Amino acid sequence: MAMKALALAQEYSELCRKFRRDLHQIPEPELNLPETSQYIQTVLQKYGIEYKLLLEGNAIVALVKGQDPNADADHNCLAIRADMDGLPIKEATGLEFSSKHPGFMHACGHDSHMAMALTTAVILSQHPNFFHGTVKFLFQPGEEIPGGALPMIKEGAMQDPKPNAVIGLHVGNLLEGVKNGQVAFKSGALMAAMDKFTLTIKGKSGHGANPDRSIDPIVIAAEVILALQKIVSREIPPVERAVVSVCKIEGGFTQNIIPDQVVLTGTSRSLNAKVQDLIERRIGEIAQGIAQTYGGSVELNYERYYPILNNDKNFTERVKALAKEMFQDRVITIENPTMGGDDMAYFLNEVPGTYFFLLNSMTDENGHYYSNHSDHFTIDESSLVTGMAIFLATVEDFLN
Repeated sequence: MAMKALALAQEYSELCRKFRRDLHQIPEPELNLPETSQYIQTVLQKYGIEYKLLLEGNAIVALVKGQDPNADADHNCLAIRADMDGLPIKEATGLEFSSKHPGFMHACGHDSHMAMALTTAVILSQHPNFFHGTVKFLFQPGEEIPGGALPMIKEGAMQDPKPNAVIGLHVGNLLEGVKNGQVAFKSGALMAAMDKFTLTIKGKSGHGANPDRSIDPIVIAAEVILALQKIVSREIPPVERAVVSVCKIEGGFTQNIIPDQVVLTGTSRSLNAKVQDLIERRIGEIAQGIAQTYGGSVELNYERYYPILNNDKNFTERVKALAKEMFQDRVITIENPTMGGDDMAYFLNEVPGTYFFLLNSMTDENGHYYSNHSDHFTIDESSLVTGMAIFLATVEDFLN
């Protein structure tokens, strides 16, 4: 059954490549994507595909209806999600279709995600007898930051009709030790909860030659950074996975002035709600205790960004079986979750579904992969067929 889906994906491969290259040239960040949104709308209009706009026109929900849109109530709507935003990176790929927007780049493959979803929508609009029910396409801004999935849900993206399941994918070099062209699935927790913390450490400024007359927030910050590493190594069970990383330090004016404050910013990742709670509590307690020891104080701002991304076991195994039918040994199982985060998690909290990885980064002259978020990142376009074929096979299987 899945081979018909593969044949359709191959038939439309050049259109997908065109969409990807066009979209690659117009990266836009966060939640403000007017040019990207307009491009997708133009294609949808050309093929007569129904859609509505959310988030002030920066998010798109499109509907493609097959035979008997009101078929089997338990299997009458499947959602396909594609994130849309680019990154504030100056592109250095040298591609003939490089970014036309200075300082911005599609360095995480979202151009490919859009292209595969958009081409799938076109294919289904041209082949309504391929499936029953409705396919809902969720074109989402702001995956990198500040998050677009939850605002879309709040504006009704998962209603009228409500999907019975949702599927999405991510391209790039996301796993170590895997071959280009492989497709990776995992049931259960795939990606970690992603939180941000900011510690504002306050002391008393003074002359660097007279530290005894000041309260040095730099010294406090240094001890806080080291102490926070003990949360994972000494307070979280070894069988659990967690990360606490301080990634930004702001403080000081010049070489002979002790500043009045230092700001630490970092990220924490967890795969367990209790561990997430513990990390938040202990960051505050440890930082406050050290600051008070040296006569200072601290303010913690802890923001919970994206929740744990959980794939439904039954649906994931179903899609994986379809992928294996088409791509055999290219389909692999992920053993351990990644500590990256993605707000696809919000859609998966609404309905069962799956999020899988399409491993397709291009390599440099030495055979090394350029990672996602690299200014040299690009993809092997031959793999676009793979993603489309899996989407189409899932539509055919789930909506028939």
